[in-house]
Amino acid sequence: MPSPVDPSRTPLTSKLSPPTTSVAQVARGEIRERVRAAGAARVVLVRAPAGFGKTTAMVQCRSLLEASGVDTAWLTLDGADNDPSRFLACLAAAVGGMAADAPAAAPAMADAGLRSPADMALAIMAGLAARTAPFAVFLDDFEALQEAAVLRLVREILDGLPRGGRLVIGSRGLPDLGLGRLRARGQLLEIDAALLRFSLPETAELLNRRRDSALPDDEVARLHGKAEGWPAALWLASLALERRDDHRDRDRFIARFSGSNQALADYLAEDVLERQPAPVRDFLLRTAILRHLDAGLCDHLLPGVDSAAMLARLEADNLFLTPMEGDAPSYRYHSLFADFLRAQLQRELPDEGRRLHRAAAHWYEAHGRPVPAIDHALEGGSFDHAVRLLARHAIALLEGGRMRLLTRWFGAIPPACIAGSPLLQVVHVWALCLTHGPHEAQARLDGYGCAADPDPEVRPHVLALQPFLLAVMDQAEEAFALGREALRHMPARQGFAEGVLSNCMAYLSAVMGEYQESHRLLDAARSSPGAAASHFIKMYSESVGGLTDLEEGRLRQATARFRIAVGATHAASQGHTGGNAWAGVLYAASLYEADELDQARHLLQVYLPLARDAGLADHMIQGYMLLSRIAFHHGDVDQAFHCLTELEYLGHQRQLPRVVSSAKLERAHLLTMQGHLQGAREELERANDAALWARVARLRLPAHDLQTHEMAELRWLVAAGRAASALPRLADGIDAAVRSRRFRRALKLRVLQAMALARAGDAPAALAAMTGALRNGCAEGFVRLFADEGGDAALLVRQVEAMTQEEGAGAGADPIFRAYLQRLAQACGGAGPGEAALPPDCPALVEPLTAKEIRLLALVAEGYSNSALAEKLFVSDSTVRTHLRNINGKLNAQNRTQAVAIARRLELIR
Repeated sequence: MPSPVDPSRTPLTSKLSPPTTSVAQVARGEIRERVRAAGAARVVLVRAPAGFGKTTAMVQCRSLLEASGVDTAWLTLDGADNDPSRFLACLAAAVGGMAADAPAAAPAMADAGLRSPADMALAIMAGLAARTAPFAVFLDDFEALQEAAVLRLVREILDGLPRGGRLVIGSRGLPDLGLGRLRARGQLLEIDAALLRFSLPETAELLNRRRDSALPDDEVARLHGKAEGWPAALWLASLALERRDDHRDRDRFIARFSGSNQALADYLAEDVLERQPAPVRDFLLRTAILRHLDAGLCDHLLPGVDSAAMLARLEADNLFLTPMEGDAPSYRYHSLFADFLRAQLQRELPDEGRRLHRAAAHWYEAHGRPVPAIDHALEGGSFDHAVRLLARHAIALLEGGRMRLLTRWFGAIPPACIAGSPLLQVVHVWALCLTHGPHEAQARLDGYGCAADPDPEVRPHVLALQPFLLAVMDQAEEAFALGREALRHMPARQGFAEGVLSNCMAYLSAVMGEYQESHRLLDAARSSPGAAASHFIKMYSESVGGLTDLEEGRLRQATARFRIAVGATHAASQGHTGGNAWAGVLYAASLYEADELDQARHLLQVYLPLARDAGLADHMIQGYMLLSRIAFHHGDVDQAFHCLTELEYLGHQRQLPRVVSSAKLERAHLLTMQGHLQGAREELERANDAALWARVARLRLPAHDLQTHEMAELRWLVAAGRAASALPRLADGIDAAVRSRRFRRALKLRVLQAMALARAGDAPAALAAMTGALRNGCAEGFVRLFADEGGDAALLVRQVEAMTQEEGAGAGADPIFRAYLQRLAQACGGAGPGEAALPPDCPALVEPLTAKEIRLLALVAEGYSNSALAEKLFVSDSTVRTHLRNINGKLNAQNRTQAVAIARRLELIR
């Protein structure tokens, strides 16, 4: 195997520096003033088609903000940034260049670029959140971002911006960032094409003062009207006009001029191109294939040309060349001009583009940059060259987590070109598995026919792939049997393949309940050759150990293990198996249980997309379920149900019935919390796949320690007033959980048992059962295990808290337990929709509710918070509070919970 390289290492100067300003630019005063004055805007969206001067306007706004004492960062995006690793590395470098004005900002961002993708995301969020002074992060060419995982990261960073922080986004289209909420709150400033069009004074300034065209006012007005203020058209027209000395020639040009469509750009660019000397024209055409123009690379494409002098000349002549700041001079062409040049090259010299791409590939290869080398080899149709490069770097790229990049490349290479390279075939299968899912990967493995290849380099990968694919397909038992056989035949010192197989089998052993075998595998892997060079084994070891701790009720130790596991994935080689997602989602789940909701949500926004791409069923179930519960807790009921709908869709798409049924179970949970018992009943019936839940009962799957159909059924029986039938089943479940050392499950069942006793009318027994459960929960800091059960559990917690306060003066008072109860009571919130929330005396309506108040109260019953209500009803928070005060007065209620309970009794709402 070749020595590891860093294939993603590329100069970032051009991406992190905005284009330099030019004396020919027109000052966009109105736009700059709007941005400067929009202090409340969290996002400034500069959106228009190509050629409207978005980047120029953003550069000028950046200069104005910096002059006003606002710190800024700049990042120009491109298609390669759809790889989360690359995007985060570039963003970390950009924001890391801002002055650290808060003590926490600098350490949070320190060495961010050396961390795993998830760690980089969290470091960026922490570093930005720690800032106290105003700042703005400029993201140009945002339309290049299409990958959902990257867009989720941007949304999460946006959600975590502190006061005074903003994103300035330049895009040709509307970004999928959920901007509707910001627009409704007045936190979005939109600069559209109408604002970017030049006014008549700006057109005059461009043509006469910036470009010295010396046009009379009437001709300026004619040109402005024909161009409709389109900056690119006016700029191109100015270039054409300055080469026309004859007055009649200029008149004819203006008469023919039309500034309404792309054809104008092609015409004017051609007009400009045809007026260039032959050497300049030839240089422009032959360098059009390059994304960045470096003098050395251009010299390689055009031997005998002084490229540095030519680039300086083009810059001086303002020929659509944008200089990029940095130590070494580099440039890029204006996108419209580059598109035209490439099309012109194809028309005039149809075979030359391929030759130039191949030459660029060789230059990048010679300079140790395999990624652009392979890109150019593929664009030049040099598949043999691309395959040779891949053969040298594929394993390093695989270990570096470049799955999307590998998948894109293999998609561009004809299958026949790698027919003779079984090693590249298995690399393709690995990449497909961790980007497009295991089913497509399995089909490709079968199609390649490399599974039976005896090559000693290929065989270890096949041995590891087969059980790994089955495991990701949620076929744990089959994967476990095949994996044990694979372990017996796996040669030593196999690096990636051996590490994946050992850790996969450690996890599967834990799922099968064979924890001793799991730890034996991890110990063997930990002591194997090469283990010291990778933190991969450590991550899996701590994660599997954490799962055991969690099942046995040791939340604090599990959290510590998951934290170590996440920290172990800093090395670049950890991206390859979804290990970041594996540890990160588990860590988020433990933080959620401790009621660290914001931090859990941040982690899930980073790690869940990785888990989804890898098809990890348990992690998808836990991740989406937790995001749904967090949204519900914050009153965003629509988002809560949206998360579950997305989870169910993914289950169908990935052919994972357990995922589908889990989404339905959690939907039943939320409906039960809302008091919609009939809807919850229907969801439970739809989720009742007897064979599936019998299989779940045999295994120790992480997602189902606390989520089974039996437990959901018991929760519904308690809420529906059938507690007597639930109590015997709860007692049996507690006994079984204790016998199998699943103490966390036993604790959850005891909470449901206390709720059932209360519903059955046995208040003393209910209080005693809840007190015992709470003392066990206190020892490990369990919070959401209680709080997620809603009003009945909340009421019992408050009763235990009141009883403990009465005993507080006694000698046996426990201050730790009392503090725990206070924290838990706060997490539980109101008493919920149950009858226990009713006041002792519930009179008739003091005054009838209006239709609007009934609608508002129905949304309150659904669980919406005040801010969510305001957003949904398009009113202010203060208006919502006024309506709620009026409702409470009319119903003689003390709070919103009592108001809902009274309204239900009076049948005003369901």
